[in-house]
Amino acid sequence: MPSEMPSFVTHEEVMFFDTDIGGVVHNIAYLRMIETCRTKLATEKMGMDLKAMADTGLFPVVVRTEIDYKFPATLGHKLRIEGRLESLDRAKFFCTFEVYAEGLDRVLIQCRQTLAMVQMPGGRPQRLPADWKEKWGD
Repeated sequence: MPSEMPSFVTHEEVMFFDTDIGGVVHNIAYLRMIETCRTKLATEKMGMDLKAMADTGLFPVVVRTEIDYKFPATLGHKLRIEGRLESLDRAKFFCTFEVYAEGLDRVLIQCRQTLAMVQMPGGRPQRLPADWKEKWGD
């Protein structure tokens, strides 16, 4: 029987380099923060190992990102990024992320990413690990 989908939470403080002249967080900064959360989700909760990826050349690759900017974070905000594995099929898996700011009672950012396992350097898509279906499949 599948277990609960893995999730992970990271924390970031909005720094000068994350913002524009008005002190509002750049869209690319959110993607960097989501990347950090997704990497931690993969390595600490989904059993992926960075060294093993480098050794085998098998990597999770983002093939699609959908992001909704609902409310801006600004310089000095302390952010919480919540990520989780949403679902998977034979060759792709889907992760969702929500970004919150301390002191604001609303979701700032919602993001959904589609990923595939790709064998490098050739860029050939691979099936997801067999045990993933047992752990988190339908």
